[in-house]
Amino acid sequence: MHMAFVFGMNQFISHGFGIFLFASLAPLMREDIAFTNWHIAAIGALSQLAYLGGALLISTLGERIGSARLAMFTATNITVMLFAISVLSDPLLILIALALLSASASISWSTIVEVISRCGPIEKCATYLSAAASGTAWCCSFNGLLLLFIVPQLGWRAGWQIAAAFGICVIIANWFLLKKLGLIGAAARQTDSDTPAVRNSLSIPALLKTVLFEPLARFACLICFAVCFSTIPFANWLNIYLAELGLPGDLGGYTWSAIGISGMIAGLTIGRLADRFGHHFALLLICSAFALGLMAFLFDQHSFALLAGISYGIMYFPIWGIVSGWLSKVYSSTVTMQISSVCMITAGLGGASGNLMVGWVRESTGALDIAYWVLTANAVVLALMATGAFIRRNNPVQSAAGSSTHP
Repeated sequence: MHMAFVFGMNQFISHGFGIFLFASLAPLMREDIAFTNWHIAAIGALSQLAYLGGALLISTLGERIGSARLAMFTATNITVMLFAISVLSDPLLILIALALLSASASISWSTIVEVISRCGPIEKCATYLSAAASGTAWCCSFNGLLLLFIVPQLGWRAGWQIAAAFGICVIIANWFLLKKLGLIGAAARQTDSDTPAVRNSLSIPALLKTVLFEPLARFACLICFAVCFSTIPFANWLNIYLAELGLPGDLGGYTWSAIGISGMIAGLTIGRLADRFGHHFALLLICSAFALGLMAFLFDQHSFALLAGISYGIMYFPIWGIVSGWLSKVYSSTVTMQISSVCMITAGLGGASGNLMVGWVRESTGALDIAYWVLTANAVVLALMATGAFIRRNNPVQSAAGSSTHP
C-alpha cells in the first residue's frame, strides 16, 4: 500500500489544498485582499475551465510526456503555487495561481491512474486507486484543523505555507517511489524499450470513438457526469439551503465533518470490496447509499443532514478509484489514463450543469427545494444505472476493439 499512500498524499495536496483550501480561507483572505464579487466568480469559473483543460491536455499529450515527469512536474507546480498564494496580494495573480492549481490537480489524478494501473498489482487495482482518491477526504478534514487551530493564531498566509510544506514532502516521496518503480532514470528507459505496447495511446479520433461507442468507456463517462451533477451542487449549496430552512448554523459544519470522515473510511474499504466482489457490486452499493441518503434528507433535512453527508462521502470519494480500476481491467494503463481524463471532463460538465440548474432554480423561485428534488432524482437515476450494470455483469462489458486498446 506504499504506492497508494504516496499517491494519496498527491491527492492531499492537489485536490485537498489545490481546490478546497481557497474555499475555506476565502472569507479571511477577503479581509486583507480586495476581492470583489467579480473576482470570486472569476476564480470559480476559471478554475473549472482550467481543470477541464488539464484533463483535455493529458488525454491527448500525457503519453508523450511520460507519467513520471508529469507526477514530478504537477507536485512541484502545486507546491510553488501554494507558496506563491501565501505571499501574493494581487487578486488577479491569485486567480492565475488557483487556475494553475486546478489544472495540475486534474493532470495529477490522471497520472496516478496510469501509474497504478501499470505498476500496481492488478488484483488490488481498485483498492489502490480508491485509497489514493481518499487523500482528498483526509485533506478536507485537515483543512478544518487548520481553520480551528493554526489560522486563528498565525493567519491565513500560514495556512498556505503549511500546505506548501506538505507539497515539498510529496515531491520527495514521489521521487523515491517513481525511482523504485523504475520510472525514473536508466531503469525507466529500459522499461520503455522492453514494453512498447503498454505505452501505446489512442489518437484523438480513436479516443472519441472509444468513449462514444464502447460500452464500458461510455458508461464510465456517463456515470461521472451523473455523479458530479448531484454531488457538486449538493456540496456547494448545502449551507445556503440549511440557512434558508432556518436550521442551526453548526449543522452544516457537522455535515461536512461527516463527509470527510465517511470519505476516509470509504476510500480504504470500498476499493477492497470492488476487487473482491466486483466493480459492479461496489458501484451499486455506493450509488444506492447516496440515493437513499438524499431521499432521507428531503424527507427531514434537520434529522438526516448527517446521513446525507455520510452517504455523500461513501459515494463521492471512492467512485473515482472504482471507475478507473474497472477501466484498467479492460484497457492498457495509458488508455485507462486517457479515458479517465475524458471522465473528468464529463464530470466537470456535470458539476457545471448542476450548479447552473440550481442557480437558475433559486433565481426563478427564490428557494432551493425544487433544486434539491432534482439532485435527488438524478441520484436515483445514478443508482438505477448502477443496478443495470450489476444485472448485466455476466454479459460482455466491452465491444470488440482494436488490440492497441487492450492490455
